[in-house]
Amino acid sequence: ARRYASRERLERMLDHEYALVRERLRESRGESTRFFAFADTAAAKSHAGGSDWHAWMGMRFEHRPGGAPHDVILHVRLLDPSNARQQDALGRLGVNLVHACGHHAADPLRLVDALLDDIGRERLEIDWVGLRGPAYDALDNRLLALHLVRVGYTHAVLFDATGRPQLASELVRHRSVLVERGTFAPVTRFNLDMLARAREPFLADGPPPDPAGGPPEPVVEIMEITTNNLRAPDDSGDADFLARVDLLAAVGKTVLVSDLGPFHRLADYLEKRRVARTGIVLGVPLLEALFDESHYRDLGGGILEAFGRLFNHAVRLYVHPTRDPATGRAVGADEVAVQPHLVHLLRHCLANGLVRAIPCGDADLDAHSSAEVRALLCAGDPAWRGLVDPAGARIIDATGYFGGRRDLPPAAGG
Repeated sequence: ARRYASRERLERMLDHEYALVRERLRESRGESTRFFAFADTAAAKSHAGGSDWHAWMGMRFEHRPGGAPHDVILHVRLLDPSNARQQDALGRLGVNLVHACGHHAADPLRLVDALLDDIGRERLEIDWVGLRGPAYDALDNRLLALHLVRVGYTHAVLFDATGRPQLASELVRHRSVLVERGTFAPVTRFNLDMLARAREPFLADGPPPDPAGGPPEPVVEIMEITTNNLRAPDDSGDADFLARVDLLAAVGKTVLVSDLGPFHRLADYLEKRRVARTGIVLGVPLLEALFDESHYRDLGGGILEAFGRLFNHAVRLYVHPTRDPATGRAVGADEVAVQPHLVHLLRHCLANGLVRAIPCGDADLDAHSSAEVRALLCAGDPAWRGLVDPAGARIIDATGYFGGRRDLPPAAGG
């Protein structure tokens, strides 16, 4: 396999071991025994150094003797500081996985909940899980990914532009990442336009073009959703989550669902996934909130510590101007209202290119929020269709997401 600790290598191990078990024991015990194979492959702390400590672990098993095989596959990050402690934590996880597959296979959420028993979330981070096999055909693995964030097994999960869960460290590793944070319930044209307008200055701030004419710098565009509005562990919360992922996938965007909250925690998360550099897209109101010192009471160094951690990982903020509702004029990054004692901090960020203004015309300031779109949807006003991407409009027409009415005429082309 391409990497020693990889899903590809794990699955080859499971293929090999499970085939051997069936070959050697099927005739003598196949009618009375549920066969299984367990495997893992890890990159733990070593004398060579490095800090990318992680492992793939999986189990292939039968729900009944002679039945079709089922797989449970995990990716974990090893958080202990020593090799011996990492080995202990991984061993405990393996015991839990075997036990859970043997006793909780019919209840995927309970199976996942049992994985960190007697280990602790401070020792292991489970950031990817997949279940497959005939018994799980109706299971949506996206909901399992969301569950990992809800129960605190990981801070974020990533979905690619097709809406499938992916391992973040593989999708963004050594790539430039442009992130826009929001609720996206639903995603609006203005949300997409903000990201598109930020792309040009973000690329301009990157490495110079390859003189040999190589391909341009690869950029991953990510729409990040916080789980603060997805806390309800019930069908309503799940439906809202799937609706957002579906609509963002329809417009070709990668989705990050996280509980990261402060911007510096997002920067830390991406840095640990080895991103090359990060651009965060936001509007003037959110930049003003970033300078609110009450958000950093849990940090000994306050706002200075937060900003130091934020900009320590090749992070830049790209700020979209807004229209002042009182005067109607454009307000940009250099006119953000901050406390007098923080003015010099803002000027420092602007002068050193840590905060960059997104260039746009006056007509580009006419924003419509997700809340406005939902209000139009619930009122049955067709004007909402002009505020969202046509691909998203067709999905809302077909599903009734966000209060849409399926008895109304569909969007053009739908």
